[in-house]
Amino acid sequence: MAFTAKDVMKLREKTGCGMMDCKKALTEADGDMDKAIDVLREQGLAKAAKKASRIAAEGVAYACTNDEGTKGVALEVNAETDFVAKNAEFQAFVKTVAQTVMDTEPADVADLLTKTAVGTEVTVADLLQEKIQTIGENIVIRRFKLYDGAVSAYIHAGGKISVLVKFDTDVAGKDGFAEYAKDVAMQVAAVNPSYLKKDDVPAEVLEHEKKIMTEQVMNSGKPANIAEKIVMGKIGKYYEENCLVNQAFIKENKISVDQYTKQTAKTLGGKIEIVEFVRFEKGEGLEKRADDFAAEVASMVK
Repeated sequence: MAFTAKDVMKLREKTGCGMMDCKKALTEADGDMDKAIDVLREQGLAKAAKKASRIAAEGVAYACTNDEGTKGVALEVNAETDFVAKNAEFQAFVKTVAQTVMDTEPADVADLLTKTAVGTEVTVADLLQEKIQTIGENIVIRRFKLYDGAVSAYIHAGGKISVLVKFDTDVAGKDGFAEYAKDVAMQVAAVNPSYLKKDDVPAEVLEHEKKIMTEQVMNSGKPANIAEKIVMGKIGKYYEENCLVNQAFIKENKISVDQYTKQTAKTLGGKIEIVEFVRFEKGEGLEKRADDFAAEVASMVK
């Protein structure tokens, strides 16, 4: 029985296995979909090790909090293709990993892998290997960040970016705080600040920026005494662009995030301070696959 590229994709959608595995299974099963599924199930257990060296730069950036909003986690779990990132089994695995981080509070990814995965009797490492086998792609738990306290989580574009923000506040339970906290998390996702506030900018970074700015101004022909004043103004602009609390608020650019925070605290009758934040962008800094997914599928059934 002949099969087509659509059959390969359909089998992959049903099983989560790699395209080449699906093609081979359909060939062995003479195009019978059900038999091909059985073939993949029978052969899947020996394939995780071979996939470990393959590039995993897709996947998802994920973030969540507990029901009380007093603990949260942001993490990135990578797979080889965006196709698998949309797989329900992969997404469930990511949520299990996030919940395990919240429940067990591991020190790092290596420690996390030794923990018993929530809802199972196996370690995260064993569960990871099982998913590599059944899904058919290399999967990597890349990084995570755990915060205790008043937190807000935000996921942008279905997992392209995840953000977790921690606050010091006595109004977390009041109406209006959750909306404010989400606004701040969205700000981090949209504008990607490098630092929380001015004091967080390392001295060497600031000196480097000043040197570049001074050279730029001097090269434009300005005298040294004027250049110094111009550079001080540019440093102020640098803070506004790179420090979260100094940035223009995305929903009302006439005020800063710091001013928005103070306004909200006054309205809610308490205090709010942004303590720290983390922003993960899927595949950030990783080597990407350069292949053409559609062309790869088509080439397999020729």
